[in-house]
Amino acid sequence: MSNPLSYLHDQLEQWRAEGTFQRLRILETASAAEARFDGKQVINLASNNYLGLTTHPKLREAALAAIRQFGVGSGAVRTISGTMRIHMQLEERIAAFKNVEACVVFQSGFAANAGTVSAILGPEDHIVSDELNHASIIDGCRLSRAKIHVFPHKDAAAAEKILSDLDSLPGRKLLITDGVFSMDGDIGALPGLTEAAERHGAMMMVDDAHASGVLGRNGRGTIDHFGLDGRVHIQVGTLSKAIGVLGGYVCGSRDLIEFLYHRARPFLFSTSHPPAVAAACLAAFDVLEKEPERIEQLWKNTRYFKAGLESAGFNTGISETPITPVIVGDAALAHQLSRELFDGGVLATGIGFPTVPKGKARVRTIVASTHTKAELDTALEVFRRVGKKLGILGAGI
Repeated sequence: MSNPLSYLHDQLEQWRAEGTFQRLRILETASAAEARFDGKQVINLASNNYLGLTTHPKLREAALAAIRQFGVGSGAVRTISGTMRIHMQLEERIAAFKNVEACVVFQSGFAANAGTVSAILGPEDHIVSDELNHASIIDGCRLSRAKIHVFPHKDAAAAEKILSDLDSLPGRKLLITDGVFSMDGDIGALPGLTEAAERHGAMMMVDDAHASGVLGRNGRGTIDHFGLDGRVHIQVGTLSKAIGVLGGYVCGSRDLIEFLYHRARPFLFSTSHPPAVAAACLAAFDVLEKEPERIEQLWKNTRYFKAGLESAGFNTGISETPITPVIVGDAALAHQLSRELFDGGVLATGIGFPTVPKGKARVRTIVASTHTKAELDTALEVFRRVGKKLGILGAGI
Protein backbone atom coordinates (compact mmCIF):
# COMPACT_ATOMS: atom_id res chain seq x y z
CA MET A 1 0.00 0.00 0.00
CA SER A 2 1.41 3.41 -0.95
CA ASN A 3 2.14 5.94 1.76
CA PRO A 4 0.19 9.18 1.17
CA LEU A 5 2.71 11.02 3.35
CA SER A 6 5.76 9.90 1.36
CA TYR A 7 6.16 13.38 -0.11
CA LEU A 8 7.13 14.63 3.35
CA HIS A 9 10.06 12.20 3.46
CA ASP A 10 11.11 13.31 -0.02
CA GLN A 11 11.11 16.95 1.06
CA LEU A 12 13.14 16.15 4.17
CA GLU A 13 15.70 14.29 2.08
CA GLN A 14 15.95 17.28 -0.25
CA TRP A 15 16.65 19.59 2.69
CA ARG A 16 19.33 17.21 3.94
CA ALA A 17 20.96 17.17 0.51
CA GLU A 18 20.87 20.98 0.35
CA GLY A 19 22.41 21.33 3.80
CA THR A 20 19.42 23.19 5.24
CA PHE A 21 17.89 20.44 7.39
CA GLN A 22 17.80 21.49 11.02
CA ARG A 23 17.84 19.21 14.04
CA LEU A 24 16.39 20.50 17.27
CA ARG A 25 19.01 21.40 19.86
CA ILE A 26 18.07 20.07 23.29
CA LEU A 27 18.50 22.50 26.20
CA GLU A 28 19.60 20.56 29.29
CA THR A 29 19.97 23.42 31.78
CA ALA A 30 18.16 26.64 32.58
CA SER A 31 18.09 29.12 29.72
CA ALA A 32 21.01 31.40 30.54
CA ALA A 33 23.94 33.24 28.98
CA GLU A 34 25.86 29.98 29.15
CA ALA A 35 23.87 26.77 28.89
CA ARG A 36 24.24 23.11 27.97
CA PHE A 37 22.75 21.91 24.70
CA ASP A 38 23.11 18.31 23.49
CA GLY A 39 25.63 17.63 26.24
CA LYS A 40 27.85 20.61 25.34
CA GLN A 41 28.33 23.79 27.38
CA VAL A 42 28.06 26.78 25.03
CA ILE A 43 27.70 30.55 25.04
CA ASN A 44 24.03 31.04 24.23
CA LEU A 45 23.46 33.70 21.55
CA ALA A 46 20.20 32.13 20.35
CA SER A 47 17.81 33.08 23.14
CA ASN A 48 15.20 35.83 23.47
CA ASN A 49 16.00 36.00 27.19
CA TYR A 50 17.24 39.58 26.82
CA LEU A 51 17.37 40.47 30.51
CA GLY A 52 18.14 37.09 32.01
CA LEU A 53 14.77 36.95 33.78
CA THR A 54 14.20 33.23 33.14
CA THR A 55 16.28 32.52 36.24
CA HIS A 56 15.63 35.66 38.30
CA PRO A 57 15.04 34.75 41.98
CA LYS A 58 11.96 36.97 42.27
CA LEU A 59 10.28 35.26 39.32
CA ARG A 60 11.12 31.80 40.70
CA GLU A 61 9.71 32.70 44.12
CA ALA A 62 6.53 34.19 42.66
CA ALA A 63 5.89 31.11 40.53
CA LEU A 64 6.41 28.71 43.44
CA ALA A 65 4.17 30.73 45.74
CA ALA A 66 1.40 30.74 43.13
CA ILE A 67 1.62 26.97 42.69
CA ARG A 68 1.33 26.43 46.43
CA GLN A 69 -1.71 28.71 46.66
CA PHE A 70 -3.56 28.02 43.40
CA GLY A 71 -2.23 24.74 42.01
CA VAL A 72 -0.68 24.16 38.59
CA GLY A 73 -3.56 25.02 36.25
CA SER A 74 -6.68 27.14 35.90
CA GLY A 75 -8.91 24.35 34.64
CA ALA A 76 -10.73 26.18 31.85
CA VAL A 77 -10.74 28.84 29.18
CA ARG A 78 -11.09 32.44 30.32
CA THR A 79 -14.76 32.81 29.30
CA ILE A 80 -15.95 29.78 31.27
CA SER A 81 -14.23 29.45 34.64
CA GLY A 82 -10.56 30.01 33.85
CA THR A 83 -10.21 33.70 34.66
CA MET A 84 -8.40 33.92 37.97
CA ARG A 85 -7.82 37.10 39.93
CA ILE A 86 -4.10 36.82 39.14
CA HIS A 87 -4.89 36.97 35.39
CA MET A 88 -6.78 40.22 35.89
CA GLN A 89 -3.99 41.62 38.07
CA LEU A 90 -1.47 40.89 35.32
CA GLU A 91 -3.60 42.59 32.65
CA GLU A 92 -4.13 45.61 34.87
CA ARG A 93 -0.40 45.81 35.57
CA ILE A 94 0.51 45.65 31.88
CA ALA A 95 -2.09 48.30 30.97
CA ALA A 96 -0.68 50.68 33.57
CA PHE A 97 2.88 49.94 32.42
CA LYS A 98 1.97 50.65 28.78
CA ASN A 99 -0.15 53.72 29.65
CA VAL A 100 -3.35 52.41 28.04
CA GLU A 101 -6.91 51.74 29.22
CA ALA A 102 -6.87 47.97 29.14
CA CYS A 103 -4.99 44.80 28.21
CA VAL A 104 -5.78 41.17 27.41
CA VAL A 105 -3.25 38.36 27.75
CA PHE A 106 -3.04 35.56 25.17
CA GLN A 107 -1.25 32.21 25.36
CA SER A 108 1.48 33.43 22.99
CA GLY A 109 2.55 36.46 21.01
CA PHE A 110 1.63 34.57 17.85
CA ALA A 111 -1.91 34.04 19.14
CA ALA A 112 -2.14 37.71 20.14
CA ASN A 113 -1.31 38.94 16.65
CA ALA A 114 -3.24 36.37 14.66
CA GLY A 115 -6.24 36.45 16.99
CA THR A 116 -6.51 40.23 17.05
CA VAL A 117 -6.22 40.99 13.34
CA SER A 118 -8.60 38.20 12.37
CA ALA A 119 -11.13 39.35 15.00
CA ILE A 120 -11.38 43.06 14.22
CA LEU A 121 -11.42 42.92 10.40
CA GLY A 122 -13.43 41.18 7.71
CA PRO A 123 -13.52 40.66 3.92
CA GLU A 124 -14.67 44.22 3.22
CA ASP A 125 -11.71 45.76 5.04
CA HIS A 126 -8.13 46.64 4.07
CA ILE A 127 -4.77 45.94 5.71
CA VAL A 128 -1.62 47.90 4.87
CA SER A 129 1.33 45.83 6.06
CA ASP A 130 5.14 46.11 6.03
CA GLU A 131 6.66 43.46 3.75
CA LEU A 132 8.84 42.11 6.56
CA ASN A 133 6.16 41.83 9.23
CA HIS A 134 6.19 38.75 11.44
CA ALA A 135 4.54 35.51 10.34
CA SER A 136 1.89 35.87 13.04
CA ILE A 137 0.79 39.19 11.52
CA ILE A 138 0.71 37.65 8.05
CA ASP A 139 -1.40 34.73 9.27
CA GLY A 140 -3.77 37.07 11.09
CA CYS A 141 -4.18 39.13 7.93
CA ARG A 142 -4.99 36.02 5.91
CA LEU A 143 -7.43 34.70 8.50
CA SER A 144 -9.30 38.02 8.52
CA ARG A 145 -9.96 37.63 4.77
CA ALA A 146 -9.41 41.39 4.46
CA LYS A 147 -7.70 42.78 1.38
CA ILE A 148 -3.95 42.91 2.03
CA HIS A 149 -1.72 45.67 0.65
CA VAL A 150 2.01 45.28 1.26
CA PHE A 151 4.41 48.24 1.29
CA PRO A 152 8.24 48.16 0.99
CA HIS A 153 10.04 47.74 4.28
CA LYS A 154 9.79 50.84 6.51
CA ASP A 155 8.65 53.00 3.58
CA ALA A 156 6.14 55.30 5.27
CA ALA A 157 5.58 57.29 2.06
CA ALA A 158 4.63 54.12 0.18
CA ALA A 159 2.27 53.12 2.99
CA GLU A 160 0.62 56.52 2.87
CA LYS A 161 0.21 56.27 -0.91
CA ILE A 162 -1.66 53.00 -0.44
CA LEU A 163 -3.87 54.56 2.25
CA SER A 164 -4.54 57.53 0.00
CA ASP A 165 -5.63 55.24 -2.81
CA LEU A 166 -7.98 53.48 -0.38
CA ASP A 167 -9.62 56.68 0.88
CA SER A 168 -12.52 56.44 -1.55
CA LEU A 169 -13.16 52.75 -0.94
CA PRO A 170 -15.50 51.30 1.70
CA GLY A 171 -14.24 49.26 4.61
CA ARG A 172 -11.99 49.82 7.59
CA LYS A 173 -8.25 50.33 7.19
CA LEU A 174 -5.51 48.93 9.41
CA LEU A 175 -1.86 49.97 9.14
CA ILE A 176 0.40 47.45 10.83
CA THR A 177 4.12 47.10 11.49
CA ASP A 178 6.58 45.37 13.77
CA GLY A 179 8.19 47.64 16.35
CA VAL A 180 11.49 45.75 16.04
CA PHE A 181 11.93 43.33 13.16
CA SER A 182 12.99 39.93 14.42
CA MET A 183 15.31 38.89 11.58
CA ASP A 184 17.14 42.16 10.83
CA GLY A 185 16.96 43.82 14.24
CA ASP A 186 15.95 47.22 12.87
CA ILE A 187 13.31 49.50 14.37
CA GLY A 188 10.03 50.16 12.57
CA ALA A 189 9.24 53.53 11.01
CA LEU A 190 6.63 54.29 13.64
CA PRO A 191 6.54 58.11 13.58
CA GLY A 192 5.92 58.33 9.84
CA LEU A 193 3.50 55.42 9.77
CA THR A 194 1.51 56.77 12.71
CA GLU A 195 1.18 60.16 11.02
CA ALA A 196 0.03 58.47 7.82
CA ALA A 197 -2.59 56.47 9.70
CA GLU A 198 -3.88 59.61 11.39
CA ARG A 199 -4.14 61.54 8.13
CA HIS A 200 -6.23 58.81 6.53
CA GLY A 201 -8.32 57.65 9.48
CA ALA A 202 -6.71 54.21 9.67
CA MET A 203 -6.21 52.08 12.75
CA MET A 204 -2.55 51.87 13.79
CA MET A 205 -1.20 48.57 15.15
CA VAL A 206 2.34 47.74 16.32
CA ASP A 207 3.75 44.34 17.22
CA ASP A 208 6.29 45.23 19.90
CA ALA A 209 7.42 41.71 20.82
CA HIS A 210 11.16 42.33 20.42
CA ALA A 211 10.94 45.86 21.84
CA SER A 212 9.18 44.87 25.06
CA GLY A 213 11.74 45.09 27.85
CA VAL A 214 14.34 46.45 25.43
CA LEU A 215 13.32 49.91 24.16
CA GLY A 216 11.57 52.79 25.90
CA ARG A 217 11.56 53.77 29.56
CA ASN A 218 12.07 50.60 31.65
CA GLY A 219 11.36 48.58 28.51
CA ARG A 220 7.96 50.02 27.64
CA GLY A 221 8.61 49.53 23.92
CA THR A 222 8.76 51.51 20.71
CA ILE A 223 5.61 53.55 21.35
CA ASP A 224 7.25 55.01 24.44
CA HIS A 225 10.63 55.17 22.65
CA PHE A 226 9.15 57.47 19.99
CA GLY A 227 6.77 59.34 22.31
CA LEU A 228 3.65 58.05 20.56
CA ASP A 229 1.46 57.31 23.59
CA GLY A 230 -2.23 57.66 22.75
CA ARG A 231 -1.61 57.56 18.99
CA VAL A 232 -1.19 53.81 18.41
CA HIS A 233 -4.54 52.08 18.72
CA ILE A 234 -3.35 48.50 19.15
CA GLN A 235 -0.12 47.45 20.86
CA VAL A 236 0.95 43.83 20.89
CA GLY A 237 3.66 42.65 23.25
CA THR A 238 5.13 39.43 24.54
CA LEU A 239 5.74 37.81 27.88
CA SER A 240 8.00 35.17 26.32
CA LYS A 241 11.11 37.19 25.49
CA ALA A 242 12.54 39.91 27.74
CA ILE A 243 9.85 39.18 30.35
CA GLY A 244 11.29 35.68 30.56
CA VAL A 245 8.11 33.62 30.90
CA LEU A 246 5.32 32.84 28.40
CA GLY A 247 2.47 34.54 26.58
CA GLY A 248 1.51 37.58 24.57
CA TYR A 249 -0.75 40.54 25.18
CA VAL A 250 -2.75 43.21 23.40
CA CYS A 251 -3.13 46.73 24.80
CA GLY A 252 -5.54 49.45 23.76
CA SER A 253 -8.92 50.93 24.58
CA ARG A 254 -11.36 49.23 26.92
CA ASP A 255 -13.71 48.68 23.97
CA LEU A 256 -10.98 46.91 21.99
CA ILE A 257 -10.19 44.55 24.86
CA GLU A 258 -13.84 43.78 25.62
CA PHE A 259 -14.38 43.06 21.92
CA LEU A 260 -11.43 40.66 21.89
CA TYR A 261 -12.88 38.92 24.94
CA HIS A 262 -15.87 38.11 22.73
CA ARG A 263 -14.30 37.49 19.31
CA ALA A 264 -10.59 36.60 19.50
CA ARG A 265 -10.59 32.87 18.82
CA PRO A 266 -7.28 31.98 20.56
CA PHE A 267 -8.62 33.68 23.71
CA LEU A 268 -11.98 31.97 23.45
CA PHE A 269 -10.72 28.46 22.81
CA SER A 270 -7.50 28.11 24.81
CA THR A 271 -7.10 27.33 28.51
CA SER A 272 -5.75 30.30 30.42
CA HIS A 273 -2.21 30.53 31.72
CA PRO A 274 -1.24 28.49 34.78
CA PRO A 275 -1.17 30.72 37.86
CA ALA A 276 2.59 30.25 38.18
CA VAL A 277 3.06 31.84 34.73
CA ALA A 278 0.89 34.84 35.56
CA ALA A 279 2.65 35.31 38.90
CA ALA A 280 6.11 35.15 37.35
CA CYS A 281 5.06 37.69 34.72
CA LEU A 282 3.84 40.06 37.42
CA ALA A 283 7.18 39.72 39.19
CA ALA A 284 8.98 40.47 35.91
CA PHE A 285 7.28 43.85 35.62
CA ASP A 286 8.44 44.62 39.16
CA VAL A 287 11.99 43.84 38.03
CA LEU A 288 11.66 46.10 34.96
CA GLU A 289 10.64 48.98 37.21
CA LYS A 290 13.20 48.36 39.96
CA GLU A 291 16.26 47.11 38.05
CA PRO A 292 16.74 49.42 35.03
CA GLU A 293 20.43 48.57 35.09
CA ARG A 294 19.57 45.30 33.35
CA ILE A 295 18.42 47.16 30.25
CA GLU A 296 21.44 49.46 30.42
CA GLN A 297 23.76 46.44 30.51
CA LEU A 298 21.86 44.83 27.63
CA TRP A 299 22.59 47.84 25.43
CA LYS A 300 26.20 48.05 26.60
CA ASN A 301 26.68 44.39 25.62
CA THR A 302 24.86 44.95 22.34
CA ARG A 303 27.11 47.81 21.29
CA TYR A 304 30.25 45.90 22.25
CA PHE A 305 29.34 42.68 20.46
CA LYS A 306 28.01 44.40 17.34
CA ALA A 307 31.16 46.48 17.04
CA GLY A 308 33.28 43.34 17.42
CA LEU A 309 31.46 41.54 14.62
CA GLU A 310 31.65 44.54 12.31
CA SER A 311 35.34 45.18 12.98
CA ALA A 312 36.04 41.54 12.12
CA GLY A 313 34.40 42.11 8.75
CA PHE A 314 31.02 40.44 9.20
CA ASN A 315 27.92 41.89 7.55
CA THR A 316 25.43 42.74 10.30
CA GLY A 317 22.93 44.36 7.95
CA ILE A 318 20.72 47.15 9.26
CA SER A 319 20.50 46.05 12.90
CA GLU A 320 19.80 48.72 15.52
CA THR A 321 19.00 46.46 18.48
CA PRO A 322 20.33 43.41 20.35
CA ILE A 323 19.18 41.28 17.41
CA THR A 324 22.32 41.20 15.27
CA PRO A 325 22.34 39.01 12.16
CA VAL A 326 25.52 37.78 10.52
CA ILE A 327 24.41 37.73 6.89
CA VAL A 328 26.14 35.22 4.61
CA GLY A 329 23.64 34.91 1.73
CA ASP A 330 23.61 31.17 1.03
CA ALA A 331 21.36 29.06 3.27
CA ALA A 332 23.63 26.01 3.32
CA LEU A 333 26.55 28.24 4.34
CA ALA A 334 24.49 29.82 7.12
CA HIS A 335 23.62 26.41 8.55
CA GLN A 336 27.24 25.26 8.23
CA LEU A 337 28.37 28.39 10.04
CA SER A 338 25.88 27.66 12.81
CA ARG A 339 27.08 24.05 13.17
CA GLU A 340 30.74 25.00 13.31
CA LEU A 341 30.09 27.80 15.79
CA PHE A 342 28.39 25.23 18.01
CA ASP A 343 31.39 22.93 17.72
CA GLY A 344 33.47 25.90 18.87
CA GLY A 345 31.25 26.54 21.88
CA VAL A 346 28.79 29.16 20.59
CA LEU A 347 25.08 28.63 19.89
CA ALA A 348 23.73 30.90 17.13
CA THR A 349 21.00 29.67 14.81
CA GLY A 350 21.20 29.51 11.03
CA ILE A 351 18.15 31.00 9.30
CA GLY A 352 17.22 30.75 5.64
CA PHE A 353 14.23 30.78 3.31
CA PRO A 354 11.27 31.01 3.93
CA THR A 355 11.97 32.79 7.23
CA VAL A 356 14.15 35.28 5.35
CA PRO A 357 14.28 35.93 1.57
CA LYS A 358 16.42 33.70 -0.64
CA GLY A 359 19.96 35.01 -0.86
CA LYS A 360 19.76 36.65 2.58
CA ALA A 361 20.41 33.67 4.85
CA ARG A 362 22.12 34.46 8.09
CA VAL A 363 23.10 33.36 11.55
CA ARG A 364 21.12 35.41 14.04
CA THR A 365 22.69 36.44 17.33
CA ILE A 366 21.03 38.00 20.37
CA VAL A 367 23.11 39.09 23.34
CA ALA A 368 21.67 39.29 26.85
CA SER A 369 22.33 41.64 29.72
CA THR A 370 23.77 38.66 31.59
CA HIS A 371 26.59 37.91 29.14
CA THR A 372 29.98 38.81 30.57
CA LYS A 373 32.64 40.63 28.56
CA ALA A 374 34.75 37.47 28.69
CA GLU A 375 31.91 35.43 27.17
CA LEU A 376 31.38 37.98 24.41
CA ASP A 377 35.12 38.08 23.68
CA THR A 378 35.19 34.29 23.44
CA ALA A 379 32.18 34.28 21.12
CA LEU A 380 33.77 36.92 18.88
CA GLU A 381 36.96 34.89 18.65
CA VAL A 382 35.02 31.78 17.65
CA PHE A 383 33.13 33.80 15.02
CA ARG A 384 36.38 35.13 13.58
CA ARG A 385 38.01 31.72 13.50
CA VAL A 386 35.06 29.97 11.87
CA GLY A 387 34.38 32.89 9.53
CA LYS A 388 37.93 32.65 8.17
CA LYS A 389 37.73 28.88 7.87
CA LEU A 390 34.52 29.06 5.82
CA GLY A 391 35.73 31.93 3.64
CA ILE A 392 33.08 34.32 4.90
CA LEU A 393 35.45 37.00 6.13
CA GLY A 394 37.03 38.98 3.33
CA ALA A 395 34.63 37.52 0.76
CA GLY A 396 32.82 40.83 0.24
CA ILE A 397 29.44 39.44 1.23
